[in-house]
Amino acid sequence: MEEPIISLVMASANPKKIEEVRQILPERIQIISLEEMEIYDDIPETGNTLEENALIKARFIHQSKKCNCFAEDSGLEVYSLRMEPGVYSARYAGLQKSSEDNINLLLKNLENEENRNARFRTVLALILDEKEYLFEGIIQGSISKSRSGLNGFGYDPVFVPDGSVETFAQLNPEQKNEISHRGIAVRKFIDFLKLYTG
Repeated sequence: MEEPIISLVMASANPKKIEEVRQILPERIQIISLEEMEIYDDIPETGNTLEENALIKARFIHQSKKCNCFAEDSGLEVYSLRMEPGVYSARYAGLQKSSEDNINLLLKNLENEENRNARFRTVLALILDEKEYLFEGIIQGSISKSRSGLNGFGYDPVFVPDGSVETFAQLNPEQKNEISHRGIAVRKFIDFLKLYTG
């Protein structure tokens, strides 16, 4: 196996997100988790946009550890709900950040809505050699009326991507990564790193 050409700290405390990104990245790009770095700070997410939150998290780690790093922020945006929950997706139903509670509230708010169109959006912020870069991934879909599937996390059991009859939670990880918002953003990130490192 070739030696990693670049190592990056991922500024996320969500092990499922880290695992998802690791599954997409080639072996030559090594991801180091906050736990592996023994960073246990509660990184604030005080931005009003996904871009702001991704940059806040990346800058927090870069400033404290002086290392190359990246962070991402993702949100579910529902058109008939004025693009909510958006930046508040993880805490839509409260600071307990319960996926079950978030989905329950989402389904309740859509009970009388015919338009269930939605999109997932990810913004990935990279700080590499003191410079900042942003990468975005978007996938369109709709919100189902009930949960289906056991894979994934967050809103995956109720998000049906366009062109599919299955929710993200019914797809296996490889299928989801091939089309997901996070997969799209990470592949842009990979292409950039390939060019950057030659």
